[in-house]
Amino acid sequence: MSPDSSAMLAPFILKPQFVPKVWGYQNLRPWYDRQADKEPIGEVWLTGDECRVASGPHAGKMLGVLFAEAPEALLGPAAPRAESPLLVKVIFASEKLSVQVHPDDVMAQKYGDPRGKTECWYALGAEPGAQVAGGLKPGVTMDQVSSGIQDETLESKLNMLPVEKGDMVFVDAGTVHAIWPGSVLLETQQNCDITYRMYDYGRPRQLHIEKSIEATRLVTRAGKVPPHKLADRIVLIEVEYFCVERIPVKGSRASSTLPGKHEPAPGLSYLFAAAGSARLRGKGFETIEIPERFIAAIPATSPDFDIEDLGGLDLIRISPRWPVSAA
Repeated sequence: MSPDSSAMLAPFILKPQFVPKVWGYQNLRPWYDRQADKEPIGEVWLTGDECRVASGPHAGKMLGVLFAEAPEALLGPAAPRAESPLLVKVIFASEKLSVQVHPDDVMAQKYGDPRGKTECWYALGAEPGAQVAGGLKPGVTMDQVSSGIQDETLESKLNMLPVEKGDMVFVDAGTVHAIWPGSVLLETQQNCDITYRMYDYGRPRQLHIEKSIEATRLVTRAGKVPPHKLADRIVLIEVEYFCVERIPVKGSRASSTLPGKHEPAPGLSYLFAAAGSARLRGKGFETIEIPERFIAAIPATSPDFDIEDLGGLDLIRISPRWPVSAA
């Protein structure tokens, strides 16, 4: 039986989905107690449509199905579309990813997809010398991008950014980018998995040269984003599609204090335990715990609750934003 679209929906834990990638790891320990069966694991999807609810009355149901059944209960009445807005995942790269670009909403819709892909990376960990590529070097032309793809010199035209633990990097749609080994990244993005590969270091995977050229913008807003410290939180990034914050929890904290002062309410949010673990306790639902590096969905219609630090909690709160064009 489907839940009522506007009925109260309690917080719930999501089961991570481990996604094979040729550039991933066979063993994700100590980050996750998971070892690959065959292909290496490169991504851990935390809010994918096929992720399963792991607690409460909807346990076992895929998240995408729950969004289809109860969009208003999850998102609130202000959401312009009844669909899951964000894909949150953890990236584990043992090798360089392809040099790639994502389309914006307009281009994605031109080719029949609902939305493009703007994203950000928060470094959960980084080895000395870790880097990512975020955009093209100043002055690079489209002719140079095209020739760089053909003669395999595109990497030399990328704007490389050093990455340390706690850094936030913004990658808006149209940015030529790449992830190199050495960091573990929490990626928040529009709920879209369109990637146009420009160069893939000789791997036998499909390239998307024409569409990648069409999607590329020579100048974008990509780059490191300094944290904005407020009295009750640290805003890591807030742009047109999402907001990512670090929320301090000293002992316990009421759910009413989690939204920011100027945040549209009520709405969906996610709570990710970047380190440590947490307990959510409230009336009307069974107490749940967020294990380390798991995520909990907080629906718009969630009852009030307290979140408790069970030890060493580093809490990341992720919430969607709606660009004016989507309203």
